[in-house]
Amino acid sequence: MRRVSKITAACIATAALAFTATACGESSTEDTGSSNASADAKGKLKIGMAYDVGGRGDNSFNDSAARGLDKAKSELGAETKELTAKHGETPADREARLASLAESGFSPVIGVGFAYKDSIDKVAPKFPKTTFGLVDSVSDAKNVDSIVFTEEQGSYLAGVAAALKSKDGKVGFIGGVDLPLIKKFAAGFEQGVLETNPKASVQIQYLTTGTDLSGFGSPDKGKHAAQGMLDKNIDIIYTAAGGSGAGAIEAVAAKKGAWAIGVDSDQAKDPALSKYASSILTSVVKNVDTGVFELAKSVKDGKPLTGVHTYSLAEDGVSLTTTGDHLKDIQSKLDEAKKKIVAGDIKVKTTT
Repeated sequence: MRRVSKITAACIATAALAFTATACGESSTEDTGSSNASADAKGKLKIGMAYDVGGRGDNSFNDSAARGLDKAKSELGAETKELTAKHGETPADREARLASLAESGFSPVIGVGFAYKDSIDKVAPKFPKTTFGLVDSVSDAKNVDSIVFTEEQGSYLAGVAAALKSKDGKVGFIGGVDLPLIKKFAAGFEQGVLETNPKASVQIQYLTTGTDLSGFGSPDKGKHAAQGMLDKNIDIIYTAAGGSGAGAIEAVAAKKGAWAIGVDSDQAKDPALSKYASSILTSVVKNVDTGVFELAKSVKDGKPLTGVHTYSLAEDGVSLTTTGDHLKDIQSKLDEAKKKIVAGDIKVKTTT
């Protein structure tokens, strides 16, 4: 069973203000849409997916959501429509994207990423018969399923792995944008490293700050930041930066003996990163696909999920990948750390 939890109002407000960007969407769809009545008459599940910048194919966060959509198509027979945000759009563009899906009879309508928080807050009440999903943030609207994760717990385990695998205890973290959500990744990672090896050091760097969201979609910035760390003899770099992470992984792969840690999806299995797979120690997976599929199934079953649903380490909402068997020699220590987190013996921080 999923555990239902509340997120503090302060975190919600900060995250909500953090994202004000990105653009009108392009669509990839199997259905041009119809009215709610028509959809109900057919008994057909119709899912509208509004991706964040990068969309399907970003090798990270959006792709994880896309896997849940694909599962709903194959197992639930859902029809789908996919729209993707672009750099430079206004909040009104996001609202229009969500509204267009709801008006076309799609339910659930899912906003992937906390950038959609304000837009869903405005749009959802206007379509009370439509179920909305919001990934990575929390909405108070009654017809919204807020899907959130304990990123810090998975990142703690990545920190344990980094501390045990680093030659000299010098490791780095690259965040896409200096925002509360990304700081959860950094906080958990740093804590995991230092509690495993108190003599280690963790360099934390963000690619952009404030409303400049290019840090989530600029591989060149990721590569440059990683190269700077590698030049300082940092030998393990964990990047939580969406599409920018590909650049960081490329830089790490070029240095013998260095390791990259991926995020959100198993990046060692990503075809676009296949030539760097041997340099990816592990990835901190956030199973967005699980949240997307469970929401879709609940709508299909006529019992739409609403409220706040937190996917934690205990429920495999977050986890470390084992592709390449690079963690085999330290797996027992990782398992021990996981048990302590689940049992509450280790309290993982959410801010640095």
